[in-house]
Amino acid sequence: MEGLATGLKIPDIWQQEAVSHLQSGKDVVVHAPTGAGKTYIFELLVRAGLRRQAIYTVPTRALANDKLAEWRAKGWNVGIATGDVSEKTEAPVVVATLETQKSKFLRGEGPGLLVIDEYQMLADPSRGMNYELAIALAPPGTQLLLLSGSVANPDRLVRWLQNIGREAVLVNHRQRPVPQEELQMEGLPDRIPSGIRGFWPRLIARALAADLGPILVFAPQRIAAEELAMKLSSALPTADWLELTPEQRKLAGDPLAKMLRNRIAYHHSGLGYPQRAGLVEPLAKAGQLRVVVATTGLAAGINFCMRSVVVTEREYRHGGRSQLVRPDELLQMFGRAGRRGLDEKGYVLVAPGKPRLAEARPLQLMRQAGPDWPSFLAVMHQAVIEGESPVKAADGLSVRLFTDQPIRSGLRRLKPSKKEKTVAQPNLNGGHRKPVQKIKEMLNSHGQWERQRPRVKVKLGDSMLYKEGGWVSSLKVPESLEGVPHGNLCRLDADENKRYGRIVPLATFPKEEGHDRVLLVKSLYRSLRELQQAESPGRKAPQRAWHLDKLESVLLPMLPKLTHGGRLNELVEANGTISARLDYTEATVLARMDAHGRALLNPPVREVEPPDFPSFAEMAAAEDESARSTPAEVWYRLGLINDRKRPTRRGIVFSFFNHGEGLAIAAALGDESYLLEDLIYDLANLRAGHRFESFVNTSNRLGDVCRLAYGGLSYSGYLEHGVPPNYGCGASEVLAAVLDNSKRKNEFVGNDLHAGDIERAILEWRSVLNHVCFAPDADWDRWMDLKDMARVFIASNFHVNDLPELPGLTPAQTRRYEGRGW
Repeated sequence: MEGLATGLKIPDIWQQEAVSHLQSGKDVVVHAPTGAGKTYIFELLVRAGLRRQAIYTVPTRALANDKLAEWRAKGWNVGIATGDVSEKTEAPVVVATLETQKSKFLRGEGPGLLVIDEYQMLADPSRGMNYELAIALAPPGTQLLLLSGSVANPDRLVRWLQNIGREAVLVNHRQRPVPQEELQMEGLPDRIPSGIRGFWPRLIARALAADLGPILVFAPQRIAAEELAMKLSSALPTADWLELTPEQRKLAGDPLAKMLRNRIAYHHSGLGYPQRAGLVEPLAKAGQLRVVVATTGLAAGINFCMRSVVVTEREYRHGGRSQLVRPDELLQMFGRAGRRGLDEKGYVLVAPGKPRLAEARPLQLMRQAGPDWPSFLAVMHQAVIEGESPVKAADGLSVRLFTDQPIRSGLRRLKPSKKEKTVAQPNLNGGHRKPVQKIKEMLNSHGQWERQRPRVKVKLGDSMLYKEGGWVSSLKVPESLEGVPHGNLCRLDADENKRYGRIVPLATFPKEEGHDRVLLVKSLYRSLRELQQAESPGRKAPQRAWHLDKLESVLLPMLPKLTHGGRLNELVEANGTISARLDYTEATVLARMDAHGRALLNPPVREVEPPDFPSFAEMAAAEDESARSTPAEVWYRLGLINDRKRPTRRGIVFSFFNHGEGLAIAAALGDESYLLEDLIYDLANLRAGHRFESFVNTSNRLGDVCRLAYGGLSYSGYLEHGVPPNYGCGASEVLAAVLDNSKRKNEFVGNDLHAGDIERAILEWRSVLNHVCFAPDADWDRWMDLKDMARVFIASNFHVNDLPELPGLTPAQTRRYEGRGW
C-alpha cells in the first residue's frame, strides 16, 4: 500500500484480490500480519460503494470507539452497537462488538456484509462460542470477511465455511510491511549516565539512546505497568517536555500528567476511556511518547504500533488468576513493533530470561469443547413455537459448528426419571474443582477479622496505627512519621496527650551583619526548585536568598507541598537557623477503612480459604449416583428443559443471554420475594469481577439466590461455585452510590479499584440492562415487568448515549517528536 505525494494510497495486490473476491459475492478469509493493512480492504469496499449494510465487529469496546471516531472523521455515516451504546444502528456501516449481533443470527437475520476482525477469538475460552455461532448461523445472504494475523491454520476455517455450504476463499499474505529484528538489550551500547538506576530503566535508557524509540513495554498487570512507568519517568528526564493544554492536564490528573510531560505513559483497563482514547492513544499514534507501558492482557486491544516492543514477563493476571502468555499472544504483542511508513525495521527487544521473538507463533485454531447452551436452547424454543421438534433443531445447529464431528447434545438419549432431582452433580468438568481464590482479611479496630478493603485517602490525624498488639492514634507514635524524608522527629505537645511532628530547617541568617536576607537551606531549595519545575516547566529557577517577610508570606504557605503535607505549627530559631515545627494532622495518607469507619494504616492481614457454601455438593454425592455429563442431562437437572425436552420458563429466559448471566436472572425471577427494584441494582454484579468485593455491605442476594437455585456447583463457562464466572459482589453498592452522586467515585478509588474499573462496571451494568430491554418477550409476568423497569431505569439514569467529548491534539502535538537519547 504505497503512498503518492498526494497522500493517495494504492492497494497492495493481495488487498485488491480480497476486494475482487468480495465484489464477486464470495466469503473471504484474510490472513496478514499486524499492521499490514487488513482493515484497508474494508475501506476500499466502502469506497467502491456498499449496496447493503455492513457490520464491522471488533473484540473490544475500545477498538469499536476508535473505529467509530476514525471513520466519522472521514465523513462516513457510521453507527455503533457495543451493548452499553447503541446509536444509528440502521446506518450503512455499523461498528460493533460481535455479541450484540447474536440475537439477529438466532432469528435467521443478518447484514449484507459481516466483518469479523481478529477472528482468532473463535478459540477464546470465554467468547469463542459466540464467534463460532455468528459464523455458523450467518444467513446465505450475508457475506463474511474474516480478518486475522495470528492463526496458523486459516485454511481449516475456509474448509469449514465450504462444508456448511458457503463459497469461501483464502487470501494469505505473510510478508510483514515492516521487517522485524530481535536485539538483546544487554548488548546495546552502555552510553547512558551512571545516575540512572534500576534494571529496566537502564535497559530502556540504552534502547532510547540507540534510537530504538518509541518503545512499547508490556507488563504483567496494572500495578506493575504503573510502577514501571513511574520509575522510567523518574529515571529518564527529558529536556524537551511535552506541553499539555490545561484541559489535557485536568483530564490526565496526577501522576499521569507528569509522566506525559516527560513523554512516558501507562495504558491499562483501569484508565478511564477519556484518558486512554483522548490522551495516551492519540499521543502514541502521533509519535509524541517515548515509552508506553501497557498490560499484557490488552495486547489485542491496543490500536497503535511503535518502533520497538519489550515483553517483561511470561505470566500475567487476568480475572483474578495467573496465566502464562500464549505464543499467539506474544505474536500480537511483538506484532506492534514497526510503524508502516515511518520505520524501515521494527525491533523486538529482549532482556535476559524474558520472552523472545522465536517464542511467538500463530494459534492452531480449534473450537472450545461443548456447545453454547443459550443458543441451543434458543433454537429449541423457536422450534417449539413453530411446531417442530426441538431435538431436530438442536441436531441441525450441531452439524454446522466448527468441528469435523457433530457436537452431541445428548438430547436423543436423555431419559429423565420422575424421581430424579433437578440439582446438578458436583462439577461435571472432569471431577476436579477449580482452585478457589483465597480471601484477604485484615484485623479491624475492634480486634476482629474482616474482608480487606482497598486503600483510600484520609487525613493522617484521623488514622490509627497497629502497635504492640493494639490500635493507637497514628500521630501519638513516632512510627507514623518515619517515612517522611524531611527534617527530624519532634514532639508538638508537652502534656500526656503527646503528638509527634517534624522539625525542618528552612533558612540560615547571614554571618555578616547588615544583610536583610536569609539563605534557604540546600534541601529546601532543592524541593522548591523541583516543585516549580513540575508545576511550571521552563520557568526561571528560584533565588536562594529571601527577605524574611517574603519567607513568611510566600514560603510558609507552600510548606505542605514541599514537605509531604506538613503544616506550620511554630517557627523556632537556634544557632542562626530558622526551623519550622510541622504538624502532619492534615497530611494525606492511604489507609484501609474498616467496618466501623476507622482508617487503619498498617492492619495485620491474612489469607483464608472462603467458607464453603452449604454443602449441596456433598449432599448430591452422597446419593451414590453416577455423574452425568452430557449437556442435555445438565440442562434437565438445572431445570432448563423439562422431561419432554422443551425449554422451561427458566430455560427460555436463560437463552436470551450469554454465558451464565441468564441463569442468575432466571433464578432471581423465580424467587417471588425478590423485589425487582433491588434486582435492577444487583444486576451490576453480573460482570463486575473480583475488584469490588471489599465494598460488600448487604446480603449479596443475587449471588445467594443463584447458589441456592443451582446447588453452589460449577459448570465451565456458566457457573463457578453457583454463580456466573464474572460475578462480583460489591459492585451494586458502589455503582448505586456513584449513580446517586458522581463526586463519590473518589471515595472508592484505591490500589485495587481504579476509576476506570468503576467506569467499565457502569458500562457493563448498562449493557446488561440494555440486553434485558431488547431481549425477546416471554410468557412470564416478572420477566416482562423487569424489561419495563429496566427501560424506565435507563431512561432516568443514563441520559447521554453519545461518546464523551475528547480534547483534540494541539498542532505541536501532531508533529512527530524526533528527540533521541534518554
